[in-house]
Amino acid sequence: MPLVKAGLVVLDCAEPEKLAQFYLELLEGETVAASANLVEVRGADGVRLAFRRDANATPPSWPRPENSLQAHLDFLVDDLDAAERRIVGLGGRPVDTKDATGRYEERGYADPAGHSFTVRLVPPVAPKQG
Repeated sequence: MPLVKAGLVVLDCAEPEKLAQFYLELLEGETVAASANLVEVRGADGVRLAFRRDANATPPSWPRPENSLQAHLDFLVDDLDAAERRIVGLGGRPVDTKDATGRYEERGYADPAGHSFTVRLVPPVAPKQG
């Protein structure tokens, strides 16, 4: 048995309840634990995220170059356009600077608190030969 087990990603934000709700709906998940300063959720596929209250939290500036990308989340999707409609409908916003008219392998967004994340197409799997 390993001494250290994998944990979860924790995002700091001013209002963890509101941010947890965004990810609960995006990931079709459930709340695992909640306290006055932390909300933990588990997505339908098992991914775990937590949101910690920090009254002084400021969102990262990505994709602006003056600050480096501190961390971001990647989510795999089958349909980029459908994912974008859902994200924007839940209060997220596009931050990718690419021309939005073409189909890209990935697109960048910010959640309602300004944390960046990317949605990427699930890589196609070739059928087995033989």
